[in-house]
Amino acid sequence: MTNPLLSLTDIHYTYAGAAAPALSGANLELYPSSRLGVLGDNGSGKTTLFLTAMGILKPHKGCVTYAGSQLKDEKEFRTLRAEIGYLFQRSDDQLFSPTVIDDIAFGPLNLGKTPNEALSTATEMLDLVGLKGFEHRITHKLSGGEKKMVALASILAMRPKALLLDEPTNDLDPATRERLISILASLDIALCIISHDWGFLDKTCTSFLKVENGMTKPTECIPHTHIHTHQGGDATHNHE
Repeated sequence: MTNPLLSLTDIHYTYAGAAAPALSGANLELYPSSRLGVLGDNGSGKTTLFLTAMGILKPHKGCVTYAGSQLKDEKEFRTLRAEIGYLFQRSDDQLFSPTVIDDIAFGPLNLGKTPNEALSTATEMLDLVGLKGFEHRITHKLSGGEKKMVALASILAMRPKALLLDEPTNDLDPATRERLISILASLDIALCIISHDWGFLDKTCTSFLKVENGMTKPTECIPHTHIHTHQGGDATHNHE
């Protein structure tokens, strides 16, 4: 059996001043061909799990392993971040350059690409996410959905081996949501997606992990009985 690309084992983390741990023995395995959906109520520890995987938070107990090696220091996590793309729940936490093209080209430049190579990649990714012509738009003036797609383009520009996506359909209109589903289907990389949009997970993921009270357990499926697609549009409404 193929070894996991990324694994989190017995992860414990408690935020300063919190009455209860955010994670208390959580586990996650992401294989090279995974399409893994992560389910759970608000506050269950889903985002904390991703932040720990990326080395943004350091677990109080447990280990993160990437490509067969346990990660212990910031230098090792920088290698992981160059190869695994992380889409934040809030795009404003991710975008910092004055223009769209600058934001998308930043990653390739940081990986050692020439300015021309970075520009070519950034233009290609912008076209992929359906924002051709946005190159010189001011990033902070974009709509929420446009920011989300620019953030995705900036991650894809780094040619990652896997994507961790935290609530990627937030702020997306139905047409952009469908475009995102199409983009993800076209990628030959591992995906791990946190979402309350069960209809979206149903179309993008093949296995599922539930986070509850800081712990994780595989679940065979998402609760299909709660997915209702209203006639006259593609929007999916979740009733929890």
